Amino acid sequence: MKLLIMMIMMIPLSFSSFFFIQFFYLFMYMYMLFSFYCFNYFSNISLFLGFDSFSYLLIMLTFLIGSYMMISMHGIHSSTFYSFINLFLVICLFLIFSSMNFLYMYISFEVVLVPLLILILGWGYQPERLLSGMYLFFYTVLVSLPLFMLIIFFYMNYGSIFFDNMNYYSEFYLVHFILVFVFLVKMPMFLVHFWLPKAHVQAPVSGSMILAGLMLKIGGYGLIRIMFMYEYMFMKYSYIWFSLSMLGSVLVSLVCLIQGDMKCLIAYSSVAHMGMSIMGLMTMNSWGLLGSYLLMLGHGFCSSGMFYMANLFYIRTSSRSFYINKGLMMYMPSCSMIWFLFCSFNMSCPPSINFISEFMILSSMMSFWFKSIFFFFFVSLLCACFSYYLYSFSQHGLYHNLYSFSSINLMEFLCLSMHMVPLVFCPLVISCFIY
Repeated sequence: MKLLIMMIMMIPLSFSSFFFIQFFYLFMYMYMLFSFYCFNYFSNISLFLGFDSFSYLLIMLTFLIGSYMMISMHGIHSSTFYSFINLFLVICLFLIFSSMNFLYMYISFEVVLVPLLILILGWGYQPERLLSGMYLFFYTVLVSLPLFMLIIFFYMNYGSIFFDNMNYYSEFYLVHFILVFVFLVKMPMFLVHFWLPKAHVQAPVSGSMILAGLMLKIGGYGLIRIMFMYEYMFMKYSYIWFSLSMLGSVLVSLVCLIQGDMKCLIAYSSVAHMGMSIMGLMTMNSWGLLGSYLLMLGHGFCSSGMFYMANLFYIRTSSRSFYINKGLMMYMPSCSMIWFLFCSFNMSCPPSINFISEFMILSSMMSFWFKSIFFFFFVSLLCACFSYYLYSFSQHGLYHNLYSFSSINLMEFLCLSMHMVPLVFCPLVISCFIY
C-alpha cells in the first residue's frame, strides 16, 4: 500500500522533467529489490494488496519497462502529457499484479486499456491506428464482461472474491470457459490473436514495448492465479487449450516467414512464444508452470528490445519494410551485434532465460503427451528460421545510401543494453533464489 500511495503522490510531479521520472522508477525498483523477500509466501498482505513470487518479478518488470518507455520517446515525442500517461499505465499494471481481490484485478485490467488507447491514438503512425485501437478495445472488453458477471456470482454465492479463499468445484464447462478465455485472449492464444499485430504495427515504439513487455503477461498471470483456485477444471479441460496452442504456434511461425514488415514479424513471433507459454501452463506441473513464467519474463525483455531496435531502423530509413531496410550492417555497424544477440535470444539460444524456460516447457510437454515433442521441434525450427530471416534480410545486402557511420546515440545504446543485461543475468539470479 505504501508503494501505491507513493506512486499516486507522484502523479502531479509527472509533469516535470524526464530525469525526475527516471529517478522515480529507479527508486521504486531499488525499493522493491531491497525491501521485500517474497519467493516463498505472500508479502505485505492487506485487504487490498499483496504479492508473492509470481507477481513480484512482474512488478519489477513493470518498473523497468516504464523506464525504457520514457527513454524510447525522449527527444522524439516527449511531452508532459506523455509522462502522465506513462506513470498512469505503470500504476494500473502495478495494481493488476499486486491485487489479491479478483474484482480489483478486473477493474485494473479494464482501466489499463484507457491510457493504452490514448498512447496508440495520440502517438501512433498511420490513420489505421483508429481501427487498431478498436480491435484492442473490443477484443478485451467483449470477452471480459462475462467474467464480471461471474465475479458477481461468486460473491453472491460464496461471500469472497479473494484469490486465496475462492475454491469452487463445478462440472459446468461454461464457468471454466469464461474464466480461461478472457486471459487467453489477452496473451493472446491462436484464433483470438488478430488484435495483437494490428495494435503493434500502428502503436508508437513505447506502445509496442508495453504491449510486448507487459500486456501479454497479464494473461499468463491471470491463468496462474485461477489455476491455483480451480485445479480440477484445468486438469479436466486443459487438453483443449493445449492442443489449440500447440497447433497455433506452428501455424503462426509459418506466417512469420512470409512477413514483409519488421514489426509484423516480431508481433507474430510474440504470438508463437505465448502459445508455448500456454502449453507449459496447461500441462499442470511445476516445471511447466515455472518454465512458462520464465518465458514470459524473457520474452518481455527480448521482444521489447526488438521493437525498440526496429524503431531505431524506422527513424533512420522511414520504413519498416525488409525491402527498404537492407545492408544495415553497413549503415549502422554499431547495432549489428546487438541485433544479432536479440535475434539469437528470440530463438532461445543459451545463455538467455528463454533457453532455460523452453527446456522446462519441453520437459513438461513430454510428460503431458510424449508426441508433442514433434510439434515442439517444428516450432523451434521455424522460430530459428524466422529469427535468422529477420537478422539476415535487414543486416546484409546493399543499402541505398552507400555510406557507413555509427548512426546511434548514447541514450539509445543505454536502452538497448538495459534490455540485454536481464536476459543474460536473470537465469543466474533466479537459480540463486531457487537453490
